[in-house]
Amino acid sequence: MDPVTQADQTPAKLPTEPAKSPTDWGKSPPPSPEVRFLRGPQPRGSELLQAFRIFCQYMHGFRKLHFVGPCVTVFGSARFREDQPHYQLARHVGSELVKAGFTVMTGGGPGIMEAANRGAKEAGGYSVGCNIELPTEQKPNPYLDRWVTFEDFSVRKTMLVKYSYAFIAMPGGFGTLDELFGTATLIQCSKIEDFPLILMGKDYWQPLLDFMRERLLEQHTVDAADIDRIQVTDSAEDAVRGIQEIAIQRFGLTYGPRYKPRWYLGE
Repeated sequence: MDPVTQADQTPAKLPTEPAKSPTDWGKSPPPSPEVRFLRGPQPRGSELLQAFRIFCQYMHGFRKLHFVGPCVTVFGSARFREDQPHYQLARHVGSELVKAGFTVMTGGGPGIMEAANRGAKEAGGYSVGCNIELPTEQKPNPYLDRWVTFEDFSVRKTMLVKYSYAFIAMPGGFGTLDELFGTATLIQCSKIEDFPLILMGKDYWQPLLDFMRERLLEQHTVDAADIDRIQVTDSAEDAVRGIQEIAIQRFGLTYGPRYKPRWYLGE
């Protein structure tokens, strides 16, 4: 099936516990420019240079990702191994997304991110990663057609949201929760469209959903609609089918060729 395009652009028993990270993905401090930037007020010239540095990261991301096509972003932990169920589920999700015509976008690292990119590549689709520069585990996973490495988490999170028509959160830790609730907040505040937001893995996410209903909703810090818009499933097929229907019917996507990037524009 052709990729979807914006309307205006034409039986072995597997382990159940997550793996320990041998590389401590995300545990080390961020690069020194970001550390300095987040230390509070700096000399005016230094802050101007920092602002320009961040601007350059945004422009680099815009040019590299402009023609990746309508994406679905898959969030999830870097700590799951290939022999674990959540890795295999993410791999299946990546494959199903490609069959529906989407580009699969992830954070570009190992674990769940690698699994989703791998499923996309194995199904013959396009696979994209927005990697983050860390002192350890900086290499993008080997299943990416295109990737961009960012210094700042804020820039990276913007790119993971900007190009996607749906978001799938697989089991994960602090980073996944940050991405999940950041996206939910953007939808809640109408900063982005009401795109599908799906949690994969009912058993994993149920305690969080219970907390949201029993604490947040009870204390009126969120509305019922904020929670109800979050879908939960164990079926990759059901998740992708729903995404496909909403993308076409609500947001006007259609099937057709992608435009090609121009090398002289840095794309």
